[in-house]
Amino acid sequence: MFGYEKESFLHLPTPIHYLPSLSKKLGVEFYMKRDDLTEFGAGGNKLRKLEYFVHAAKKKGATTLLTVGGAQTNHGRLTAAVAAKFGMKCVIVAMDEYPGELSANLLLDRIMGAEVVLHKENGTDLMDVVETVKKRYEDQGEVVFFIPMGGSNALGDLGYYECALELLEQVKDGRVIVTVGSMGTYMGLFCGLHGSDFRLTGVLIGPFYEDVREYALTQFTQCKAAWNLDLNVTKSEFDIRDNYIRGGYNNPVKEVREAIYEMARAEGILLDPCYTGKTYAAVRDMIASGEIKPGEKIVFIHTGGFPGLYTHAHRIEMERELIDGVTIL
Repeated sequence: MFGYEKESFLHLPTPIHYLPSLSKKLGVEFYMKRDDLTEFGAGGNKLRKLEYFVHAAKKKGATTLLTVGGAQTNHGRLTAAVAAKFGMKCVIVAMDEYPGELSANLLLDRIMGAEVVLHKENGTDLMDVVETVKKRYEDQGEVVFFIPMGGSNALGDLGYYECALELLEQVKDGRVIVTVGSMGTYMGLFCGLHGSDFRLTGVLIGPFYEDVREYALTQFTQCKAAWNLDLNVTKSEFDIRDNYIRGGYNNPVKEVREAIYEMARAEGILLDPCYTGKTYAAVRDMIASGEIKPGEKIVFIHTGGFPGLYTHAHRIEMERELIDGVTIL
């Protein structure tokens, strides 16, 4: 893609499923692009990006993949998975406190052999911690390859440019809705779908940016230069909703849990409370407000992340709501 090579270890394209029960319930034509079904490490969107990063790492003779994220980072889990698959070490630097237990992604990281470096935020710059950890590994003879937060840069974003090309072959048109976190998934889709019959709507799930559209324009500019795109846009073209953050990043929210239950009970598909659950809750709100019209075609990108259901804070809230359905005879 654009002259960049990748390590092809996924069975692509991922399928698109029509969701009949949910479509009937919501009064729309609801499709889901199942990027949660990608192989390795419980699946998820970051694997598309990691095909490119792993190739670049191998080309440089790397023996260790180093990345960053929160304690429950999905990207870190999948980096650990591909590191294991390709015989590399993995270390994840998280500016986070120990959550009190090994659960969810943190547990899976350790099962797959990754070291997780938890560093409480105390004014220390994240990249200073990264450099300290990188030097420790290099002093042990390792060749370290760094992957940015969420795998979101001009190299990683190629994974979702490719996803956009898949969509153009699979569905042809509709409103594509995707979670926005570190921006790479949204940006790859934006570039690949630009000028098509698709409308792309992103749902921001945390208070990460002072001006999310300005940040999107910065990342677009980087991709345009790296990929030699003949494409000019303004920040007003980025349809990114920043009104569904619901108080913070990865916080327990009742409306999000209700959205998770609805999807699971209508279609047997699991969403997570941080990313896809929050995004689907936004879809429900947009339908209720009339912004999404009756009969409109929706293509929801399922980016994975279901291990987040098992994090302590979310698990406790769900147990309180669901325990009455457990019968002991």
